[in-house]
Amino acid sequence: MTDTLVHVEREGAVGIIRLDRPPVNAINSTMHRQLEAAAHEIDADRQVRAVVLHGGPKAFAGGADIKEMADLGPAAIAVFSKSFTRALDALAHLRVPTVAAITGYALGGGFELALTTDFRIVAEDALLGFPEITLGVIPGGGGTQRLPRLVGTAVAKRMIFTGAPIRGGRAVDIGLAEEAVPAADALAGAMAFADRLAHGATVALATAKRCIDDGMEVDLATGLRIESAGFAALFASEDQKHGMASFLADGPGKATFSGR
Repeated sequence: MTDTLVHVEREGAVGIIRLDRPPVNAINSTMHRQLEAAAHEIDADRQVRAVVLHGGPKAFAGGADIKEMADLGPAAIAVFSKSFTRALDALAHLRVPTVAAITGYALGGGFELALTTDFRIVAEDALLGFPEITLGVIPGGGGTQRLPRLVGTAVAKRMIFTGAPIRGGRAVDIGLAEEAVPAADALAGAMAFADRLAHGATVALATAKRCIDDGMEVDLATGLRIESAGFAALFASEDQKHGMASFLADGPGKATFSGR
């Protein structure tokens, strides 16, 4: 019987993905499969309009399970890395906005997991970083690609080349996190932010997320075409009809959206 290391829950319109592998949620191959399954389960639930990812009060995720990886050769580690990358991609491509609540450690593979979300709420004393260089390797789950896209190449190279982690406040300073809060407030802060997003125009939010993410991978002209197509498609949604009717009747900011 396989232990449940990743739990999927829902609170109102907010889906919750929770890691549960004490003491620090070290990510093993079982978690790869369960994270990917959790992403697909959340994506299939049309009642979910935003997602929070967290690891509990002590640690978000302390990294990949080094015991499982240490004796693997190139072929075997490629399989391990592929399954992890598949899980991370499934999370990164969730249709709704995602928020990570980060306490304790988000290191190595755990940091890569946090980088798949759209937003990060961090504890002030949290540690985030890539210590892989101190083990003689590099991040292998998208860290060398997602981090520089968020903070720029110079900051990313410093973090990856030195292996030195940063605290929550510094993560806010470099644009990596939205807010740094006391550790006891990280999950509540992430839930409140996700709930706010879940009650917004979620069809438009999903379209904006797709346009931004897809547009970052192409040239400007192609990105503009992606945006134009997404903008036009929204005029078939109930949210657009209601949002504009509400604006004309009552002014801005009064609409209640159905998510359809």
